[in-house]
Amino acid sequence: MLSTMQDVPLTVTRILEHGTRIHGKSVITTWTGEAEPQRRTFAETGARVGQLANALRDELGVTADERVATLMWNNAEHVEAYFAIPAMGAIVHTLNLRLPAEQLTFIVNHAADRVVIVNGSLLPLLAPLLPHLPTIEHVVVAGPGDRSVLDGVAPRVHDYEELIAGRPTTYDWPELDERSAAAMCYTSGTTGDPKGVVYSHRSIYLHSMQVNMTESMGLTDKDTTLVVVPQFHVLAWGLPHATFMTGINMLMPDRFLQPAPLAEMIEREKPTHAAAVPTIWQGLLAEVTANPRDISSMSQVTIGGAACPPSLMEAYDKLGVRLCHAWGMTETSPLGTMAHPPAGLTPEEEWPYRVTQGRFPAGVEARLVGPGGEILPWDGESAGELEVRGNWIAGAYYGGADGEPFRPDDKFSADGWLKTGDVGVISTDGYLTLTDRAKDVIKSGGEWISSVDLENALMGHPAVAEAAVVAVPDEKWGERPLATVVLKEGASADYEELKAFLATEGGIAKWQLPERWAIVPAVPKTSVGKFDKKVIRKQYADGDLDVTQL
Repeated sequence: MLSTMQDVPLTVTRILEHGTRIHGKSVITTWTGEAEPQRRTFAETGARVGQLANALRDELGVTADERVATLMWNNAEHVEAYFAIPAMGAIVHTLNLRLPAEQLTFIVNHAADRVVIVNGSLLPLLAPLLPHLPTIEHVVVAGPGDRSVLDGVAPRVHDYEELIAGRPTTYDWPELDERSAAAMCYTSGTTGDPKGVVYSHRSIYLHSMQVNMTESMGLTDKDTTLVVVPQFHVLAWGLPHATFMTGINMLMPDRFLQPAPLAEMIEREKPTHAAAVPTIWQGLLAEVTANPRDISSMSQVTIGGAACPPSLMEAYDKLGVRLCHAWGMTETSPLGTMAHPPAGLTPEEEWPYRVTQGRFPAGVEARLVGPGGEILPWDGESAGELEVRGNWIAGAYYGGADGEPFRPDDKFSADGWLKTGDVGVISTDGYLTLTDRAKDVIKSGGEWISSVDLENALMGHPAVAEAAVVAVPDEKWGERPLATVVLKEGASADYEELKAFLATEGGIAKWQLPERWAIVPAVPKTSVGKFDKKVIRKQYADGDLDVTQL
């Protein structure tokens, strides 16, 4: 027996049309570094989306299934590309501007992008790559920048505003299959070549609904979200699409991502929500501590991409800003969990829940798998690799020129679950606590030591700004932890003091305490702001670190 319900495709187009018509007065504010930022309503944005789609089709010849790349900061023009490209049936491919040149080149060629939309300030990054990008036929430049760097290396060059000027503000949007491709992002390629994840219209629509639920970010048209997480990083965690679904105002920082301008825009524009990785909030905390600003409007912050030190949560609690842990990855669109405590608890009772990665929403199924392939119980104690499946979770990677998806055995189980590479436990009521990445866990004498636990405990020391812990070879135990520490400006601490702090204040077992220590000026980070532990391991192996062994 079939239902009597209508079957209306879940597409990005419908999110666009809803946001433009129902929430037309909501605003995208783009920071310019000048006295007045750029402001554009959703209705105005929708009209420009139509103009961009007409220009891409009529002037650049973009057709369905073709990839249009973006190399852009978070701004209104990037949001326009987010909607125009998939709504017309093509695929928006966001390029991570922080990747090494060779990885960017690989990604563009693998995706066979035909058009790239680029912010003028990023032309010095793009220009040297163009001779190695044979599929790129058009470069569309948005905003100010030195176009002369494209001379002799670029194919056809267009100015974004000139390209869309005078074109119709409406477009005859095609009725698309909701399972067709809408957007693609590539993993950061920490091991091997980056892998392409292709999101469907359906997955984006359902993920946007989940982002807007109260158990997730739960924002409304009364809110303004400061979208610090880059639009090239898993589609800015779904926020641009989610905002058009519910009319949430957006504050876009463009290229002004340093702590001082972020503090200024929070004080001036008073966003109620923000989203970014922990390193952003560590930098902002140092800034407002040294140069006090009123950031109290920002009552809620979604923090993900890496584990948030509890000490950072506590510091922001004192400022009236509540950090909420989330977990996800490129393959999960990215929303996988959010750490809202259950109802009816005191602040003290909430704390153990807040420091987890959070609870799984209805759209994400999860399981823990032991080293022998056994499925482990949700008892808060049994640790295994997290595997997930669901409506917005990848089931394969993009296959490139042959068009065939591929499913590496180390990334997908035989029955189709995504292997996340994260090790952790799940409580009886569905809260995930990650203890490490499978590749980063320290295997010492047959026992596991969590590098994340050591890092979080170290960052609770008043003199420590950042700490990263990696496994290094040890003749007796196989592996032992090496702790690299960044001290706060003007602060001092010796290794014995830090080790003692781990044991007393951090509650770290004696056998887990590091013997090897190094003070470093900064922790190396990946293109999305995570600790780049492979760099630390290489520095140790090459003898580039000044290591003290206690």
